[in-house]
Amino acid sequence: QVQLVESGGGLVQPGGSLRLSCLGSGLAVSEFALAWVRQTPGHEREWLAVLRRSGDAPVYADSVKGRFTIIRDNAKNTLYLEMKSLKPEDTAVYYCAAGLTDTSWGYWGQGTQVTVSS
Repeated sequence: QVQLVESGGGLVQPGGSLRLSCLGSGLAVSEFALAWVRQTPGHEREWLAVLRRSGDAPVYADSVKGRFTIIRDNAKNTLYLEMKSLKPEDTAVYYCAAGLTDTSWGYWGQGTQVTVSS
């Protein structure tokens, strides 16, 4: 059974940092395109960072560029999202996704809540 399990969400103050993890089970993250996505109620899903299978440089949304870093650790079969300089508008449920291509995302994690508030 293929699973992506996220962890690391929580409450953080504005300006703080957080690292999200996405552990792959039943699949090798090294063989997939990977992404982090977030969603807030009443808003469309926002794609934050995408890592292609090709090994090209990651692609980031303008809203997180320079603050968020997507990292693939093949040895741990885990995808990370390192977040710094967090803002209240970063509050959302964060999901990791895996796909055979960066236009076909077949696997999703359950989501982890990130709340940025003082």
